[in-house]
This record gives sequence, structure tokens and C-alpha cells, in this order.
Amino acid sequence: MFAEFFGGQNPFDTFFGQHNGEEGMDIDDLFSGFPMGMGGFINMNFSRSCPAHEPTQKKQDPSVTHDLRVSLEEVYSSCNEKMKISHTWLNPDRKSIHNEDKILTMEVKQGWKEGTKITFPKEGDQTSNNISAGIVFVLKDKPHNIFERDGSDVIRISLWEALCGCTVSVLTMDIRTIPVVFKDVIRLGMQRKVPREAHPLPKVPKKHGDPVVEFEVIFLERIPQMSRTILEQLLPL
Repeated sequence: MFAEFFGGQNPFDTFFGQHNGEEGMDIDDLFSGFPMGMGGFINMNFSRSCPAHEPTQKKQDPSVTHDLRVSLEEVYSSCNEKMKISHTWLNPDRKSIHNEDKILTMEVKQGWKEGTKITFPKEGDQTSNNISAGIVFVLKDKPHNIFERDGSDVIRISLWEALCGCTVSVLTMDIRTIPVVFKDVIRLGMQRKVPREAHPLPKVPKKHGDPVVEFEVIFLERIPQMSRTILEQLLPL
């Protein structure tokens, strides 16, 4: 079999044997022992195989942020807010796009603080080359004509009330009026807490914080001489 195929008893003579004393060997001579010669290897590819082209990895777009403004009354009792957005969306062919409107509904829970974030993942613009961004709404307080989230409610009282004690009416977030009695002397700028009448606590909605009342004492511009004499006798120096 070797003799018929390679033309001799030793198949390696074709590659490594002597060729009539010639030192060099042409590459065609190297394969001359094969019936087809070098030309018999048609469409043979001896190059290194290249790795398959890997698809480009999609990157997610950065989040899109919007402010969500709510009143203190809405945060006190909780509410649902709706926001209409417009974004581009892929068609079924996963190549072409179309514009689409969508209504996002957000539940604002009792006592949520300003800066709380509500996130809707992958609701941003969609294309064949990206991962849609998330849409983030950041809670912001609307200005209030009476209350402040962080701070105190200022109540104005007379000098007589500051010295002799008084009962003041404190308005709550749920539109109730609570009478609060103060018997001690009230100094200018003094603050007092009204227990459990502020916003619900975010982690424990059944419990409420304590609103702070700050007093502004109204001083008299003039004192009659008779009153001045009485005050000098009553008030310690």
C-alpha cells in the first residue's frame, strides 16, 4: 500500500530522503510523491482560524431625574401622583422606533421626607443599541403659607401673655385647631413642642412627630407713667 501511494517502501523518503545528491529541495518536489502533487490540494486554508466576531455589549443610559412637588398636606395623609412621559420605543422588528406616551403612577406615602426617590426602571428612550435609562422622581415640598417641614411655626403673643401665661391655638396639618396651655414665663424666641401632631414617621406611619411652636413676644412701644410705677414695684430688678 505504501509503495503504491508513495512510490517506495519507505514513505518518509519522499520528504527526507536524498534526491540525487541535491542539497536543496523545491517545495513542489516535497509533494511530488503524491499523485495530485501540490496542485491537488484545492481550496485548502492553512491560515489560523479567527475567533468569531463578538456583538457589542449594550450600555445602559444614565438615569433621567425629575422633581415631584407635593404639598405638606399630601405628605401628611399620603396621595397618588400621576406623571405623563414621552419616550421612544422599539418596534417588533427590534430596529425601527416609534414615539409613545405613558402615564406613571406614584404612591407618596405618609411622612416621606423631601429628597425621597421613586424609580421606574428602563422607562427611558429605547433603541437597538442601548439599555433604556431609569426615570427617577425626587420628592420636593411645595412652599406652605403656614408650615415648614424643618423649622417651627411662629406664634405671636403679647408681653402680658408672655409674663402671665396663656393658651394658644395650634393649627395641625389635618386642619384641626388644638388649644395648648403655657403657664411658665415665655421668653422671646422660646420654642415648645406639641406632642404627636406633626407628620407621620416614614418607617412607623402610625406614630407622628412633634411640631415645634416658636413664640414672638410683642413689646409695647409706650408705657403710661402709672403703669410704669406699678411695674417697678412688682417686677424684681
